[in-house]
Amino acid sequence: MKRAIFTLAIGDNPMYKAALNSFQIYADRVGADLIVSEELHYKIDISKPKYDANPAWSEKLYIGELLKKYDRVLYLDADFIITPSARDIFEVYPDQDTVYMFNEGLYRDRTPVINEICRQLEPVEDWQRRDGKLTYFNMGMLLVSKPSPLFNLMKLSDLQSLCNSIKFYEQTYTNYIIQKHKIKYVEADPYFNRMDLLGITDYQKADFIHYAGRGFSPKSRQREIQYIADYCRIFANIVDSKELESLKCSVWSLYLTKLKKKYKLPKPLLNWYFSKFSSKP
Repeated sequence: MKRAIFTLAIGDNPMYKAALNSFQIYADRVGADLIVSEELHYKIDISKPKYDANPAWSEKLYIGELLKKYDRVLYLDADFIITPSARDIFEVYPDQDTVYMFNEGLYRDRTPVINEICRQLEPVEDWQRRDGKLTYFNMGMLLVSKPSPLFNLMKLSDLQSLCNSIKFYEQTYTNYIIQKHKIKYVEADPYFNRMDLLGITDYQKADFIHYAGRGFSPKSRQREIQYIADYCRIFANIVDSKELESLKCSVWSLYLTKLKKKYKLPKPLLNWYFSKFSSKP
């Protein structure tokens, strides 16, 4: 059975380099090919969006192409760390007619965006609930197999019609298709998509750590620093120390570049000041 792990990593963000390394270590262990999109396969026009939107989000449609070659595909955003002791998700979740994702609707009320997409497309009268809350999956991690019809039903034209007006447009659309067409799903263990909306206690013990939003950091602009700091601790005895130090230097430089754009000050001054008040990785 052919397995693939798929992600999108465009640019030279040091977080992506670390993520891909953790993905490759895991792929080798579970017998999967690592597939990385470094350019976009789907053209989508985002113009004056109502909410934050990125044309790269439509690249998740490429999962459908991969399912023509692979039996099972695990999609992960490039802001995940797969920890060295992570369980084999393909073995934990073996049913091939089932989509596995983390139900963030248990922790965040996504009723407004669900109502909006149903208004723009067609109503879904029996949208499923758990514990009285509308089911809404986070698309940072998705495990799907060839027998599932999910990616046969998703259309780029629909994403285009939604991208400028729907929050989390591709994620909300995926949830809509699952509910509209009654795609078989199972809620994945939060440890396979461990986000800070579940708190920060013991998050590094998870199988897959997801640095969405603030990513366990005090402020969102420090997300990459937190990511690299955690990565270096988790892989301290696995990855060469020189490579880890290089990642730390790269992410600090990226942080200073962001600060320079905001404060319009020279990097040496920013480095001196923020080294005192921000935690280096």
